[in-house]
Amino acid sequence: MKVCFPVVENQGLASQIFNHFGSAPEFIVVDMVTSEFLSISNSDTVHQHGACNPVAGLGGHHVDAIVVGGIGGGALHKLNSAGIRAFKANDGLISDNIELFKSGTLQEYLPGHTCGGHGHSHGCSH
Repeated sequence: MKVCFPVVENQGLASQIFNHFGSAPEFIVVDMVTSEFLSISNSDTVHQHGACNPVAGLGGHHVDAIVVGGIGGGALHKLNSAGIRAFKANDGLISDNIELFKSGTLQEYLPGHTCGGHGHSHGCSH
């Protein structure tokens, strides 16, 4: 299983998880079996709110799930339609969230529990 984590800067498994999927500068994709990881530049950072193409942002790389601090409803729908599940990250590093993901304790994002915008009072749960 491959899991994607949006980040500002690639610091490997010590990277801080970014709060919004679509506007993250980079993604770290971790293979949960081998613990190998790959850094991908987000090819869809320039978009208006609600118009991101999260699958295209992954640059053709296949992932099974993403772990992120926040995500919009449109991005969640597009990811889910592509068979990709989204989970709410806990504050901290990728390494911390890998353990939580493996233990099954991260909450899955469902429609209605997503971000409503990129401003400071947009109703996000992060």
